[in-house]
Amino acid sequence: MRMIATEYGKFLNPEITADGKARATVALMRLETLWLNTGTLCNLTCDNCYIESSPSNDRLVYLTRAEVAEYLREIEAEAFPVQEIGITGGEPFMNPDILGILEDCLSSGYTVLMLTNAMRPMMKCRDGLLALKARWSDRLTIRVSIDHFDPVRFESERGQRTWAPTIEGLKWLVNSGFRVHVAGRSRWGEGEAELRCGFGALFERLDIEINAYDDAELVLFPEMDESVDVPEITTECWDVLDVDPATMMCASARMVVKRRGALTPEVVACTLLPYQRGFSLGRTLRESLTTVSLNHPHCAQFCVLGGGSCSG
Repeated sequence: MRMIATEYGKFLNPEITADGKARATVALMRLETLWLNTGTLCNLTCDNCYIESSPSNDRLVYLTRAEVAEYLREIEAEAFPVQEIGITGGEPFMNPDILGILEDCLSSGYTVLMLTNAMRPMMKCRDGLLALKARWSDRLTIRVSIDHFDPVRFESERGQRTWAPTIEGLKWLVNSGFRVHVAGRSRWGEGEAELRCGFGALFERLDIEINAYDDAELVLFPEMDESVDVPEITTECWDVLDVDPATMMCASARMVVKRRGALTPEVVACTLLPYQRGFSLGRTLRESLTTVSLNHPHCAQFCVLGGGSCSG
């Protein structure tokens, strides 16, 4: 992901905006969600993937089960108030340790939100998933990425011949009794009401019980378009926009990543900015308990102005 800097020097100084005002920051209020990026490798190369996942992008390498266990132990030792573990990628089911990671998170008492495209990598893990559901179905949610309810628009993002296997995986999850949510996108310009109506019609045709009018069961993500000139967020903006900084993702969440060539994982401010070094917060969760400067267009476009959140 590339930093955006205009001729006016936007998003360059973590403390001051281009017009000389104090940049908005977000303090960690309470560490409630820990995200694990299990690696950026994916079976797909989508048209507008915020993390540029693909079959060849291993800028973030696979987290191992042992590495995740270290963070679970730190949560317990430090008595951090973590309630939810979010698992993302890439496609997490490509990680060879994924079933073990899921088992450790669930057996430690956390709720788990698992993100997937529901295609072949997930389907290869069916037996293991069913075994996990049999023990912890009340704590496991699987969120399937379905960018649009129209197959043509969906495949314009994900590629040809991706719709049918995604729907097959979605139906298998629902019919197998998993708690399933769906993530859509707003990149095609429809309003929220139109999108929810369209997804509702899709779920009805598929005969699956997902409530398109529930904000958790169908999450609609705002777009992050790097070609758009995004305003910087100043300290004044909180009152002007009537937005509470405590509602930002970085007020309650952190993400663990492992960079290619690194000896150990590290903690970053949020799921949207895994590559930017300015959002790296240290090796441990304890080190990451710091204030985050909203020094990137995604902070404004997705979180502050878009009202987006990756958590469940």
